[in-house]
Amino acid sequence: MNVLILHNRYREPGGEERSVSAIAALLSNRGHSVEVLERESESAGRVRAGAGMLAGGLAPSEVAEAVRRHRADVVHAHNLNPLFGVRAVRAARRAGARVIVHLHNYRLVCAVAICFRDGEVCTRCRGRNTWPGVRLRCRGNLPEAASYGAGLALHQRRLAHAVDRFVVPSEAALARLRAIGAPAGDAAVLPNFVGEAELADAPPAGEPRHALYAGRLVEEKGVATAIEAAAHAGVPLAIAGAGPQEEELRALAARIAAPVTFLGRLGADELARVRRAAAFSVLPSRWEEPCPYAALESIAAGVPVLASDIGGLPAIAGRENVLPPRGAEAWAAAMRRLWEDGDARRAAGEAALARARAEFGEERFYSGLMAVYTR
Repeated sequence: MNVLILHNRYREPGGEERSVSAIAALLSNRGHSVEVLERESESAGRVRAGAGMLAGGLAPSEVAEAVRRHRADVVHAHNLNPLFGVRAVRAARRAGARVIVHLHNYRLVCAVAICFRDGEVCTRCRGRNTWPGVRLRCRGNLPEAASYGAGLALHQRRLAHAVDRFVVPSEAALARLRAIGAPAGDAAVLPNFVGEAELADAPPAGEPRHALYAGRLVEEKGVATAIEAAAHAGVPLAIAGAGPQEEELRALAARIAAPVTFLGRLGADELARVRRAAAFSVLPSRWEEPCPYAALESIAAGVPVLASDIGGLPAIAGRENVLPPRGAEAWAAAMRRLWEDGDARRAAGEAALARARAEFGEERFYSGLMAVYTR
């Protein structure tokens, strides 16, 4: 099967870029012919990006030509905004390909994709009513907010009618999309996956050095809760990542004398080493994350995860390991228990690894993806 992958890269690369690479590699390794066509928001500039949103995408003929050149049976689109849009989907269909659109977040309705603002989950925008996001300037300034709000409202239903099927990474994400009026139809649920080589043989042996948070340092990730809990519990916390909230979080850790070490952004190999030295990972997210790789990488290593009881996190961490998104004392109690009880920690690690193998392995993902492609 020939597959053309479309993706509009974000200004700040993240999990979606990893998913695109992982799926392309998986398909290639299974004998499919794969081509990736990407565009970049960072290099486009805000004026051109705004024009793309309003027009429903730019240069659709490039997509049609790629379909014909690659003889694509399937176009697997990821982020389409702002430079591909519905026009790319229609062009691919006219050129003879089936089109699957992978909804990694809530971009069909929400201009910032994560349904979060002012410290809380936000569902003000619903269906084609994207005016709240314009009024509140969720994109940071009025021109960009207006172009995104108008573009989403104009092309949302057109996109839904043009695709053959949507794919989402968790049942929780699909429920949220439906709740905010996104026309996702009978979307297939395919959780993100970890490759066979990433699955550990057993949980890490030896005494742990720290708990671990790995991810961007932004408000919606709730890192402040982890820092406060580490201070309450007296558990050393390593923070691997960078972002706009870093200075504020460093100040918080200093103010409350939290045993926190900021490691900055790490490469994959160094992060894996730090993870193997962890007693557990923490994901105190405040937004409804669909299926984050930080959690998947942890359970694949046999490292248990303490996570917020929100979005797709319970399905990865296990119901017994979830906590309210806020409430440092509850987080501290859970962290202290896993830190001090080696038997409980190892049992949690073994359960995490078993869940990674059963629910988030590449064979399960591949089988599900082929079912979507050939339906």
